[in-house]
Amino acid sequence: MSTKDTNQWLYTISPRNKVIDLNLKEIWSYRDLLFLFVKRDVITLYKQTVLGPLWYLIQPLITSVIFTIIFNGIADIKVGEDVEPFLFNLAGVTIWNYFSECLKGTSDAFKKNQNIFSKVYFPRVIMPLTTVVSSLLKFGIQFLIFIGFYIFYASRGQAGSLNVEALWLLPILILLMGLLGLGLGMIISSMTTKYRDLTFLVGFGVQLLMYVSAVMYPIEVAVEKITNNFPESANIINPIIENNPLAGVVETFRYLFFSEGTFSIEKILITMGVTIVIALLGLIVFNRTEKTFIDTV
Repeated sequence: MSTKDTNQWLYTISPRNKVIDLNLKEIWSYRDLLFLFVKRDVITLYKQTVLGPLWYLIQPLITSVIFTIIFNGIADIKVGEDVEPFLFNLAGVTIWNYFSECLKGTSDAFKKNQNIFSKVYFPRVIMPLTTVVSSLLKFGIQFLIFIGFYIFYASRGQAGSLNVEALWLLPILILLMGLLGLGLGMIISSMTTKYRDLTFLVGFGVQLLMYVSAVMYPIEVAVEKITNNFPESANIINPIIENNPLAGVVETFRYLFFSEGTFSIEKILITMGVTIVIALLGLIVFNRTEKTFIDTV
């Protein structure tokens, strides 16, 4: 065999030197591995549980019932004359759960997969992408449940009116939630390689973020109640709720199905800009961390 033949390598693995390296070609070449990890996540998540995949359905339903009792019953928050409060809350919980699953699943990508990362090479971003894709399947199941309840309440005149002309925004809203969860999750995952305490704060942070993201109340009602009941804090709290990109996505999602609440194409465009920045920042931090994380985990 000649020297020329022995120097012909099939693959060359080297550190990434670019600030932004999407590396889409390599990710596409590993698509079979991505689908394999997605299948693993879906099958093993509720393996050896009594109810199995039914937990996909139970969690949003129980959460929506609790929100209905506490916020619409005890706190007397109005959600619209023609919209059933349970259905209103189920809409918010359904779209929020996708973001929540993406964020929590990607926030410990390095720590959770450190054993396989140290043994074999593949694009590390495959793991966060696996979470986003598998969470999309869960969202699909929960969305079908929401559609079932929507049809039921619509037959009783308790589902508002469907905004057919704006339904083209639905896939955009889902994409925004997925990218936001992916970007924030990759940033947090990169930080947890050195600061393990962040792992314990993610769950608490997601719950806190949910309360300022209009999941269980209309933005207009929240702003009015805060202004009336907490005037000294309204100048601080109200801008956080009104300008929260997640709140804009949740509010728009409900606007599509109920024609209730506020909708602004400007806010959607701003949310898209913020999402792209966060996703790119997360990718940059993730790629930089993957070079040295094995020495710190």
